[in-house]
Amino acid sequence: MAKSGKPNPKISKKTASRQTEKQGATPHEDQLQRDALPLPANERWQKAFWIMAGLALVLMLFMSLKSGINADDKFQTDYSTKLVHYYSSFGKDTSALNIPDGNMHLYGGFFEVITGFTNSALGYTDADLGYHNVRHLFSSFFGWIAILCAALLARYIAGWRAGLFTLVIMFLSPRFLGDSFMNPKDIPFAAGYMMALYNMAVVLDGLPKPKRWNIVGLVAGLAIALAIRAGGLLPFAFLFMFGGLHLIMRHGFGQLFNGKTFGRYALVIGGTVVAGYVLAILFWPYALQSPLKNPFLALSKFSDLEVKIRVLFEGTNMMSDKTPWYYPVKWILYTIPLAAIVGFFGSLVLFRRLARNYNPLWVFLAIFGAAFPVLYIIYKHSVIHDGWRHLTFCYPPMVVAAGLFWNELSRIFEEKKSLQYAVYGALALTVADPAYFIAANSAYPYVYFNPIAGGEKGAFGKYETDYWGISVRQGLEWMEDQGIIGKDMKQPVVIATNMYYSAKCRAAKYGDNVKIKYLKWDRRCDDAWDYALFPTRFIDGATLQAGYWPPDNAIHVVEANGVPLLAVLKDNGKNCSLGIASMKLGDSNNAIAFLKKEVENVPDNDLAWTNLAQAYMNLGQLDDGKAAAEQALKINPDDAMANNLVGIYWLQKNDAVKAREQFDLALKREPSNAAAYYYLALIAQSSGDAQTALSNLMKAIQTAPNFKPAYELSAKIYESQGNTSAAQQFRSAMQQIK
Repeated sequence: MAKSGKPNPKISKKTASRQTEKQGATPHEDQLQRDALPLPANERWQKAFWIMAGLALVLMLFMSLKSGINADDKFQTDYSTKLVHYYSSFGKDTSALNIPDGNMHLYGGFFEVITGFTNSALGYTDADLGYHNVRHLFSSFFGWIAILCAALLARYIAGWRAGLFTLVIMFLSPRFLGDSFMNPKDIPFAAGYMMALYNMAVVLDGLPKPKRWNIVGLVAGLAIALAIRAGGLLPFAFLFMFGGLHLIMRHGFGQLFNGKTFGRYALVIGGTVVAGYVLAILFWPYALQSPLKNPFLALSKFSDLEVKIRVLFEGTNMMSDKTPWYYPVKWILYTIPLAAIVGFFGSLVLFRRLARNYNPLWVFLAIFGAAFPVLYIIYKHSVIHDGWRHLTFCYPPMVVAAGLFWNELSRIFEEKKSLQYAVYGALALTVADPAYFIAANSAYPYVYFNPIAGGEKGAFGKYETDYWGISVRQGLEWMEDQGIIGKDMKQPVVIATNMYYSAKCRAAKYGDNVKIKYLKWDRRCDDAWDYALFPTRFIDGATLQAGYWPPDNAIHVVEANGVPLLAVLKDNGKNCSLGIASMKLGDSNNAIAFLKKEVENVPDNDLAWTNLAQAYMNLGQLDDGKAAAEQALKINPDDAMANNLVGIYWLQKNDAVKAREQFDLALKREPSNAAAYYYLALIAQSSGDAQTALSNLMKAIQTAPNFKPAYELSAKIYESQGNTSAAQQFRSAMQQIK
């Protein structure tokens, strides 16, 4: 094993002796005598380390086969297919060079290439369960690589006990473990990142003659990170930064101008950087087109192409670009084991002690590798969503720092065994909760919330749980067990879901007997279906907190620690879809008849109540319409249409004050409610305030560029002011809208 870098000259002989033992050195005893004695502490920790590492690998591979399919895999598998075609045709098939749907060409293709060719060799397509099992096995293996490299870095810094503590905390981190089963982007990226950090330390300490194996590991880590996403340029920058710091700390500032010393560093660092970069772009067709330009272009484009989606945070549904600065920090603090939280902040408190006892550069590397990306994202106010999955790569070095803390705490009480055992007990207690959660929810451990968040029950309705729809698998398996779907079906079954790809892949084995239909939760009545699978994703937080979900027509609920993740719904009578179809045909009477039946059968169907309110108002039954809209708002306070209908009621009653209050409330609940801006403009226009009216209309257009009524009213106001040029501009813009 490679040893850590040059010892700190301030370390005492006693401390140095202890440090040497922790680095894995064996006592200087006669071999026979040593064999007759109990194993030295460091060797026992070493054996425990490798047993735990092997067990973790086996369990992770096995557990990954129970995982559902990541909803984002529809982009990844398409990219994988295109990459196989690109390399198989030696670049003649260029479909992988530009993929507008998801902009996948801007990502490196390493994971997609190796899994794509593996599946191709095995004869699997994405309609086969085996295809996704292959991807899950590879993803799980890379998760294990990240865990192992984190543990090895802790071992390299402070010995086998620190490594084992890091290994245990990493494996018992439900979020990281669950992502390892099915996350083909963030987990391989974390593996490359952590592999680069670990081997970076060993290679730099090994100068002028670092071991070849560690050089290979460093090149591989750099390459894998960059061959997953453009952000993989970060460990390249770290190598230059820590290479320079290592040179200064080991040889002093004067050696910066020593050609021989500087040359050795430059040769190793430069060589690994070039090798890692070249290897990375070999797996990235877009980068191959312009190796020195496109990776950096991809990195810059990500800030322009950031996907903005609706997220649930602190009980409020908001757009991902409107989240507060502490969004990633709170998500991390609420979803990682207490052992990692206590350990990381403990390492900051004990930093000076850790820096004295071990190589301070590598202690700093662990903390910096964890904290810098998070702080940078906060500084840039970058758009992230789905919790903190975009920062998954920061977690392994964070646990390295935590492992160093728990190890050092054990050392502090080394002379008082009872207190040392108390430290071990405290560590065990702080991983007990996530360990239990993993055991009880092994198919989807990534939905874990720690005791700080109040567990899953405390987080329900306030934060996203199964945002990838992994539990769709369990929903379909329950339907299979109940005989609702199966090989001997006599009638086809239509299943609606907003997790289309996950459901389609799992149900492909039934052919045309099971038809999967994509419907958003708030458009679930736009078409008819027999059953539906809907996770909590995109459901209003207030609805969840008020207990209106799972809905009344749920026949089965997939849970994690008693908290609903997904509901299997059954539609009896198709009343909601028939009612909305009648509304589209302008038949309000029939719509009322169907929708009244629906709310009798499913009283918490907010969609049915809202459309019933609209149907009543279409027939001039204003009071009935208002009552139905208010019932919808009890279930879903953020329902834009129901809020607007209450406002329209007050407009019809000629109460502009109450109407304005209602539309202001509607916008507070849903800022993207373009119709509310439009009605506020109507109110302002009727009171002679043309400027306020135009301001609200511009907000409506900015919110919904295709909202024609806003253009029409703007043109009328400008015409009334004699500004025919402006009026014509708005009419021309309206005509261009399809």
